[in-house]
Amino acid sequence: MVLIDLYIQEVTRRLPEKSRKDIALELRSTIEDMLPEEYTEQDVKTTLAKMGNPATLASGYRDRPQHLIGPRYFEMYKTILKMGLPISMIITFIGFVASQVAEFNGEEAILNVVITILSEGLATALYTGLQVFFWATLSFALVERIDPSKDQEPLMFNMKKWTPDDLKDTPYMPKERMISKIEVYGGLFWTVIWATVYFYADHLVGVYQSGSEGLVFVTPIFNQQVLQSFWPYVVIIIVLEVLLALYKLVVAKWTMKMSLFNLILQVICIVMFVVLINNVNLFHPDFITFTAENVFTDLWESWLKFLAIVLFMMGAAYNAYDGFRRVK
Repeated sequence: MVLIDLYIQEVTRRLPEKSRKDIALELRSTIEDMLPEEYTEQDVKTTLAKMGNPATLASGYRDRPQHLIGPRYFEMYKTILKMGLPISMIITFIGFVASQVAEFNGEEAILNVVITILSEGLATALYTGLQVFFWATLSFALVERIDPSKDQEPLMFNMKKWTPDDLKDTPYMPKERMISKIEVYGGLFWTVIWATVYFYADHLVGVYQSGSEGLVFVTPIFNQQVLQSFWPYVVIIIVLEVLLALYKLVVAKWTMKMSLFNLILQVICIVMFVVLINNVNLFHPDFITFTAENVFTDLWESWLKFLAIVLFMMGAAYNAYDGFRRVK
């Protein structure tokens, strides 16, 4: 009897005061029903072992869970964090980079700007990630305690229990066709980088020389007025790249439609690039003068354009080919 009393004590001490007496009576009755009429200490130990750990048994009587987020909501919580954390941090970092570029006037050393962007930008993105983690965790913890159901079956995003019929809506994805989150977010990040550089090329892309205060911006390479004149076409490309990234995020695998979308995008990019780089006023006059005096001969511009077109077309062609290759 001593072991039974101790077991009941270990269970009830973990429960609210108001429910201890009733649960103690229920436990004693259950244990006695499981024992033979003339039981020994070994019979008691065997029965208590079947009842399980007192802490585990006590958790079944509680109205509130001990865990912060239980199995019912954990999968949903984990999925939201996987999507929300990188997206929020990337958007924050992109916004910080854009603000720094907009404030850049060319007087400050480019190295200092890069250091500021990397240090303060990453710190700001990390702070945003912590905020998302905190509020998501707090929200799910509250839902866990408000939910009157004691069912611990994990919920799907449709708020229903899993059934074998759900497998019919789950596409089979070979490893080579799968699109990772890193690929999606990396594509978005690259779009922001080249778009920022394009619209602020006269402040970022140029000839730098060492000076007493570090790197000094001598002259921009590109004529910003020419670049700005193509802005409608550039915006169309940006929108298409963002749509492709979102398409990848939703579908999560390469399909024939996605490969065709990517092919069309690459063709548009090639046409846009060839037209832009063949503009006679693309390069800044000061840059042409600087290179003519210090670096190249009169033929440098033609060779540079030819090399740029070839490299760009090779990159675009491989990008399009890779999409179709991964569909097979």
